Amino acid sequence: MSSVPFGVARLDSILDGGAPPGSVVLLAGESGAGAREFMYTSAAMNALARADESLFDLYYGDLPGDAAVPPEVHYLSFTADEDALTREMGYAMADEVVDAAVDGIAFRDLSPEFFQLSPIPREWYEGETSSITDLDNRGQYDDVLTAFGDYLTEHASGNLVCIDSVTDLVSAVSDDMEWSDVAMVMKGLKKAAARWQGLILVLVNVDSLTDEEFGTLMDAAGGTLQFTWESGGSRRARTMFVREFRGVLSRLEEENIVRFETEVHDGGFDISDVRKIR
Repeated sequence: MSSVPFGVARLDSILDGGAPPGSVVLLAGESGAGAREFMYTSAAMNALARADESLFDLYYGDLPGDAAVPPEVHYLSFTADEDALTREMGYAMADEVVDAAVDGIAFRDLSPEFFQLSPIPREWYEGETSSITDLDNRGQYDDVLTAFGDYLTEHASGNLVCIDSVTDLVSAVSDDMEWSDVAMVMKGLKKAAARWQGLILVLVNVDSLTDEEFGTLMDAAGGTLQFTWESGGSRRARTMFVREFRGVLSRLEEENIVRFETEVHDGGFDISDVRKIR
């Protein structure tokens, strides 16, 4: 069975391909520690493999092991549209990579469903409106979890799906959405992903969660990659380690790999060094 590449060249090489098909993987990070850049890189490189083979070869190289690029890449955001995400991707990798890759990424902006019951003015997340009448004539959207689930049901099978981010759902917990709803959606996602046989990446900011909430999300995922800042001497370094991941963590343990030092360059997120038990 083919692995699904993360799109991070050195990590995929170490794992001899990438993630097992059917995986839901949390990208759990401290603010700015690299989890978001990892997701951007994963989406861009998997899209670039089909959109521009020469650029893919330049910035990524050959696919390792039994890896097979998914047919489609889908990027879901609860608070940002395609233009904003494309702009953010440009901060993490070369413009030529982003320009070529975005045409191969299907973006789904869930902000209308996410914000509809909030006091946020509609024009902030829907664009300019010409009159109060225009606002009054707009119908209600589906609730955000329904829209989210419907999109995944239609598009997730066999594909890479990036979810940005479950932290937004946690922050939206209220009388209309309970924490148990978010936890149940994540558990259902893990079960459905096993049938879909693609790869689902879920971004989460650990600074915004309680230990109990984070533990619940980890239990509902198949794997967790954790991104942290470390200080040593006069420098701060981004690091990543595999918190848990069936079929992946055991491979790293066999090679005594305990942590990765990471960097962000023109090709996006990558591993700069591998720390092993000495």
